[in-house]
Amino acid sequence: MNNKIGEMAWLDLTVDNATEVKDFYQKVVGWQAEDVAMGDHNDYVMKSPETREAVSGICHAKGENADMPAAWLPYFLVKDLHESIAHVTKLGGELVTEIKQAGNDKYVVVKDPAGAVCSLYQKG
Repeated sequence: MNNKIGEMAWLDLTVDNATEVKDFYQKVVGWQAEDVAMGDHNDYVMKSPETREAVSGICHAKGENADMPAAWLPYFLVKDLHESIAHVTKLGGELVTEIKQAGNDKYVVVKDPAGAVCSLYQKG
């Protein structure tokens, strides 16, 4: 994905029953699932039935994802993760997770002052 700073770079759903939920969205929305090996289990990249492009992920709430909220979570691309985190806490938000690594990239889940959650994502 060629996203720009400030755009949504990804959309994930992390739940205890990812396989069942994956099946739900395949039938309801028409997405097609592709398995992604995650050590002792598979998560899923969900693809558009028309373009076959990846549109979201559905993940098991285990391992690195055990502390992720069970909600659709947009990942917004930021230039400097630490600077964005400083603004989150200064402006009345809070961190939901610690900073996590995904290859060379890093991200953190935050809660805004209204209580809505999202992830801030910095490409490595």
